[in-house]
Amino acid sequence: MTDFAAVRLQTEDFSQDAEIIALKASSKRMGGIATFLGCARDFSEGREVSTIGFEAYGAMALSEMQQLRLDAIAKFELLDARIVHRIATVTAGDNIVFIAAGAEHRVAALAACHWMIDELKLRVPIWKKESTPQGDAWVVPHP
Repeated sequence: MTDFAAVRLQTEDFSQDAEIIALKASSKRMGGIATFLGCARDFSEGREVSTIGFEAYGAMALSEMQQLRLDAIAKFELLDARIVHRIATVTAGDNIVFIAAGAEHRVAALAACHWMIDELKLRVPIWKKESTPQGDAWVVPHP
């Protein structure tokens, strides 16, 4: 079993495989796992993007992510869930966020995964700044 928290903010990249292995290890009743992987793009809002920087209000962001996980487990009757978000400067193709929901059946896992990424964007104080040839710009959050 992998020994790392189910909810994390971190600078370094993460392994989707390791996250899924950890999720599966939490219950043998898991029949469906849904995942979302957010990646950095090199183009946004009609502009080329060279890097994206992520900043967070650390303790508050982590606390809200932990509550989000608990809310998803209760709301969708999940067996387990994982949320990992990088707080770093990334380039196109780099991983940013990983969400996984494990349930007895696929319907709950898929619905929970979709709900968690939308809620994360609404609730968690993480900000992103895109660097473009026209200059740096903070991105207005949207679900």
